[in-house]
Amino acid sequence: MASAPVSSDRGDWQCAAESIVVKIRWFGIVMGYVLVQSRDGLRDAQAVRAILALGAVYALVDTIYQRRGQIFLGSWPLFVAVMETTFIALLCYYDTGLESPFRWYFLLSSLCVAIRYNRVSAALTLTTQLIALLILAVILQSEGMTGDLHTLPLTFVVVAWATWAAAALADTLKATGQRLEAANTALERHQAELERRIAQQVEALRASQARLIQQEKMAAFGLLSAGIAHEVGNPLAALSSLVQMLRRRRPDPYTETKLALAESQLDRIRRTIGELVAFSRPASPAIGPFPLDEAVQDALDIAKYYHPTKDRRIENRLGAQRLHVHGVRDHLTQVVLNLVLNAIDATTKGGRIELLTEQERSGWVRLLVRDDGRGLSEPDQARLFQPHFTTKPNGTGLGLYVSRTLVEEMGGRIGVESSAGSGATFWIELRTIEQAIPAPARASIIESEPVR
Repeated sequence: MASAPVSSDRGDWQCAAESIVVKIRWFGIVMGYVLVQSRDGLRDAQAVRAILALGAVYALVDTIYQRRGQIFLGSWPLFVAVMETTFIALLCYYDTGLESPFRWYFLLSSLCVAIRYNRVSAALTLTTQLIALLILAVILQSEGMTGDLHTLPLTFVVVAWATWAAAALADTLKATGQRLEAANTALERHQAELERRIAQQVEALRASQARLIQQEKMAAFGLLSAGIAHEVGNPLAALSSLVQMLRRRRPDPYTETKLALAESQLDRIRRTIGELVAFSRPASPAIGPFPLDEAVQDALDIAKYYHPTKDRRIENRLGAQRLHVHGVRDHLTQVVLNLVLNAIDATTKGGRIELLTEQERSGWVRLLVRDDGRGLSEPDQARLFQPHFTTKPNGTGLGLYVSRTLVEEMGGRIGVESSAGSGATFWIELRTIEQAIPAPARASIIESEPVR
């Protein structure tokens, strides 16, 4: 007979019940030897000792299985009941018949079954014991031991009552254990939910801190730009006035050419300062539809002032149809600028960066920022959008993290496709506003303006 594995839903109860049953069996074995040694008049003392020895072997095997967390013959409760009933009946027969103190071992056996199994098993065990008592009474009566019959009803009533009480108590304990298990499961579930929410709050806090740092940098950049515009604006206006005064004096052709060149360079400085001030203004939180190509162009207008840009080829190849997306325009501009600057840093001199759109499904557009730089390894891709992770020697690790937060707030997604040594493609997926607004094809190449 194989042992029964302890199932997870009732394992705690089975192990606890088996521990009690093992103790009851060893108590019966010890008390049996005490009864044999302390009494006279047994029909066959040697047979009683042999049966007790057999019971001790069974109790030892049961103990070994219990130590391993298993139930010996746990799947065969009726077989165990018949075996124990026969064992007890033989003890009574070789002791002093129905008046033998071993008859109360029927009570111990019923208690074991009631504790370990259900009421059906307990009732079947009680039935087998009644049959065994009747057979024992018939055998003893046939042998002329009629005085033993008056103990039969009392023995059966006591055993039946004890079995019912033990089964009811076991059911109560099982139900209580199940309720406690359910409460513990609910508590663990609530604890897991609480931990998940705490993790979300911590993540949100880290995102807020990262965005705050980025906003502080942008605010400092705005103050710096405003200061530069103010400091440069006055002398710039003075120089422009001097150039205009000199041109009104009708200079010679050579001087006129140089004055025109100076005026064009002053206009270029004014445009540059204007673009910097426009980009560094406080971001508008207005949410609504805006042209995707304009937000991209705003980012490229700022990226051209990044010193390494003049050694890269940036191609703006957005589609001919102007697509409108829903969200905050300044946020998308910041995201695109972050991706373009990262692409510039990932490429070497002569590197190529391309911006284009793909419309994979209705109502959505995917903006791609593709470069032919050094690419990204798989471990770096898995951590790329985490806060404070960077592959740059002097990076802060906040640009892509903030970019992901801004894109997700717009209801979109951001990701990367890359392999080490073969460039990278960052993509932004946004919901489009269905408007067929014609626009000229966006196919331009950013190059640095020569200073003559």
